[in-house]
Amino acid sequence: MYEVIVVGGGPAGLSAALVLGRQRRRVLVVDAGRPRNAPAAEMHMYLGRDGGSPARLLADGRAELAAYPTVEFRQGRVTSAEGEPGRFTVTLTDGETGGEADGERVETSRLMLTSGLTDQPADVPGLAERWGRSVFHCPFCHGYETNGKVLAVIGNGPDAMLAAYVADRYSDDVVLCTNGPAAMPEPVAAVLKARGVPVKETPLTGVDGDLDALILRFADGTTLAREAVYHRAPTRPNTGLAVQLGCELLPDGCVEVDEYGRTSVAGVYAAGDAAHLKAVPDPVTLVGPSAADGVRAAVWLEQELFRAGLPVALG
Repeated sequence: MYEVIVVGGGPAGLSAALVLGRQRRRVLVVDAGRPRNAPAAEMHMYLGRDGGSPARLLADGRAELAAYPTVEFRQGRVTSAEGEPGRFTVTLTDGETGGEADGERVETSRLMLTSGLTDQPADVPGLAERWGRSVFHCPFCHGYETNGKVLAVIGNGPDAMLAAYVADRYSDDVVLCTNGPAAMPEPVAAVLKARGVPVKETPLTGVDGDLDALILRFADGTTLAREAVYHRAPTRPNTGLAVQLGCELLPDGCVEVDEYGRTSVAGVYAAGDAAHLKAVPDPVTLVGPSAADGVRAAVWLEQELFRAGLPVALG
């Protein structure tokens, strides 16, 4: 029986496992091997590794965990979970097509959900294929590298404000493409007008080319040459385990956690991109904060395990 099963092996999950492994807890990390930032060649704002490879970070993290004999890593998925503190049962699979671990049921005292989010770009041919390489979701992650370039932002509604931010920070030539009739709140429209950001409402039919040489194609036959594109795509959580377990969710679909990383279900913690405090309007989906979330939640989970094992209950 494991003391903690960590569902998801990204920065949050590996960091949590490192904390718990150093406290000699028996930990299983289960990861499907499809990190959100896999298309990106570089990551930023992670002190000591700015500009480094996201894939290398995860590989180094797994190598560091291998030094702790109580931590086990498996590639696969957790397809179901049930139980209560002290005895949760989870079902494992090797992957999408099955394998020797399919249907294997293992038990754990506590659960840590760190499986993150998946981006869902708009249904425009060529957009998803360029995700993370020339179409970017986050100006914090990629803005510095697009400084001074001619840019487009694909978005509508409140998300159109991203065009004003990009124009303020990085470029004097930004075009907002709403991919259909603009439906922005009046304050957002006013800010864009004041910033001088033109708005193109014609539906998009495709994106061609590569970084520094992109062509956006529109339904009226016109094109727009840009060097990079920003698009804040909707996201979805990578696992339904939180729903299965009955965890409270926030309006954005993320798991609601408290200051200690605890969900509303006793014995279940969550950290990383798909979990945040109710008071925070959006998760800060950067590598550094995700790793910090995993550390923070694991420290408090460790304290819970310690207290649960005491011969005398503390008040």
